[in-house]
Amino acid sequence: MRFGRIEAYVLGRSLFSVGVALAVISAVILLVQFVELSRSVGVRAEVSVSQLFGLTALGMPSLILVLLPFVFLFGCMSAYVSLNRRSELVAMRAAGVSAWRFILPTAAAAAVVGVITVTLLNPLAAASNARFASERARVMDNYLVDTPQDVWLRQGDERSQIVIHARDREIIEGSVVLRGVSLFVYQKDEDGTPQFTRRLEAAEARLLPGFWRLTDVREAAAGESSVRSESLSLRSSLDSESAMERFASPEAIAFWRLPAAIRTTEQAGFSASRYQLRFHQLLATPVLFAAMTILAAAFSLRLVRLGGLAGLAGAGVGLGFVFFFLNEFAGALANADVIPLAAAAWAPPVIALLSGVTLLCYTEDG
Repeated sequence: MRFGRIEAYVLGRSLFSVGVALAVISAVILLVQFVELSRSVGVRAEVSVSQLFGLTALGMPSLILVLLPFVFLFGCMSAYVSLNRRSELVAMRAAGVSAWRFILPTAAAAAVVGVITVTLLNPLAAASNARFASERARVMDNYLVDTPQDVWLRQGDERSQIVIHARDREIIEGSVVLRGVSLFVYQKDEDGTPQFTRRLEAAEARLLPGFWRLTDVREAAAGESSVRSESLSLRSSLDSESAMERFASPEAIAFWRLPAAIRTTEQAGFSASRYQLRFHQLLATPVLFAAMTILAAAFSLRLVRLGGLAGLAGAGVGLGFVFFFLNEFAGALANADVIPLAAAAWAPPVIALLSGVTLLCYTEDG
C-alpha cells in the first residue's frame, strides 16, 4: 500500500478532527472536575480558586486517558462524515481509490498514538494523579483529621512473610512512615507453608532503602517473654515507591512500574490479578484506538444520497459506548476470576476491531 497525497490529506483531516474532539472533551472534563472539586473540597476546606484549578489540572490527565478511545471515535467519525457530505469520499471512490487506502493509515496512526499513550503519557498521568491525591489530602487535612487511616502491608520472599499493620501513615521526604505498628513475622517451612515465629510492636517504622527502621520496639517470639529495644532494623523487600503503590489502585501505577508491582505483590503472597489485568489492558490500548478509528469509518461511508447517514453515525457512537461498557464488564468478570485475565483485556478491543473490519468489508467490497 502506497502513501500518497490522498492518504496524507485524509490522515491530516482525521488528526485535526481528533484534536478538536480532544479539546472539546478536555474542556468538558475541566468543567465537570472543577465543579466536583468545588463541591467536595471547596465547601469543606479553605481553598482559593487557583488551588481548585491546580487540583483540577492535576486530576485531568488520568481522566482524559480513560476517554481517549471516544476521542478517536468522535474525531474520526466527524472527519469522515464531513468528507462524505462534501462528496470528497465519493470522488475518491469514483476515481478507483479503495476506502482501505485512506482508512488504514489513520488506523495505523491511532495505533502509534496508543503506543505513545501507554509508554509516555500513562506514566505522566500516573505521577500527576499521585500528586493530585497528595495535594487533595493536604488541603483536606484539617477537615478529616480524626478519620482513621489503618494500613495493612505485606512483604515477603522465598523464606519469610511479614504482615504489617499500622494505625496511621505519612509520607515524609519521599519515605513511608508508619505509626502504631504491629509486625507479624512468618517463616516458611520445607513445604512452603508460613509458620508464625515472632511479633514486633513499634511506635514508628520508617522505610529506608532495603530495611525498616523501627523505634521504641517490643519484640515477642512464640512462647517467650517480650524484649524491649530503642530501635531495630528489619530487612525489607519494599521501597518507598512500591510501598506507596500498595495504597493506590492499579490505574494509579505507571505502565513501567506494573511488572515490578506484580512481582512484589506475588512475592508477598497477595493476588496480583488486578495489576495483571491493568497491564494487559494497557498493552491492548493501541488495538483499541485502531478499532475505534475503523469503527468510525465503517459507520461514516454510506452515500449521502441514500440517506440515513446521521442515524448510522449515531449507531456507531452507540456501538462505541457498548464496547466501552463491555470492556468494563469483562474487567469485572476477570477480577471475580470468572474469565481469564488476558481474555478480559484483549477480547473487547479485538471484537471491536473485527466488527469494524467486517462492516468495512461489507460496505466497501460487498
